[in-house]
Amino acid sequence: MGFLCLRVKEVRSRPGAARYLVLGVLLVLVVAGATTAAQFDGYYQVHYNGQFTFTRILYSGPGFRGFGGGPSWSHDYPDADRNMQLILDEFTGMSPNIRGTNAVQLEDPRMFQHPLIYISEPGYWTITEQGALSLRNYLLKGGFLIFDDFEADQWYNMDEQLVRALPERQWVELDDTHPIFGAFFYVEDIYVPHPSVAVEPRYMAIFEDNDPSKRIMVLANHNSDLAEYWEWSTSGLFAVDPTNDAYRLGVNYIIYALTH
Repeated sequence: MGFLCLRVKEVRSRPGAARYLVLGVLLVLVVAGATTAAQFDGYYQVHYNGQFTFTRILYSGPGFRGFGGGPSWSHDYPDADRNMQLILDEFTGMSPNIRGTNAVQLEDPRMFQHPLIYISEPGYWTITEQGALSLRNYLLKGGFLIFDDFEADQWYNMDEQLVRALPERQWVELDDTHPIFGAFFYVEDIYVPHPSVAVEPRYMAIFEDNDPSKRIMVLANHNSDLAEYWEWSTSGLFAVDPTNDAYRLGVNYIIYALTH
């Protein structure tokens, strides 16, 4: 797995400054969108150059009946992924690769070039034997996996697939005292409401060696859809405060993954 040189600005947002981040987000995304949108058409793969590149896992599964349809893995793609990278570029000193994002299969060896992977709609996720072995090796070598955009009983399919890669896994529910939630931004309330479903968010984690004193390998945003906020942040579809906190959590996850 490649290593990144990370220089993080000493920036911590204050509780009273919530709206300023989103105003900055809107300006960054509106200006950048005109020059970068074409680069994100299709399942774009960018040449690896050591910079952080948001990497989403492509998998077989049923279609998603939402805005624009498409397969489950692609919910909020590519806008959510692109927008998050632009925010990282604007508010941190890590200089991510803003030329594009990745969508790769678990079986693709290029996955090992990237320290963080993201799986959307894991309630519909399916994993192959080769994919399970690849994911296991990736996580044990230091990789970090985020599950997002799934609710209620969809948990069981996610766990059924993951157990094929990590049969020894033990889930631990996190509260707001865990360092991942303050890795870069202060977040006053980590329980960002689901944008479209009346459920109670919770954050579940798998630690290295099942030891909560060690690093998180897998983080599941259950009853949550943070990427929905990222995708629609330039449209005004959702309120400023939850959009702001969804971005803050995403940045915190990435900074944590790169430093643990």
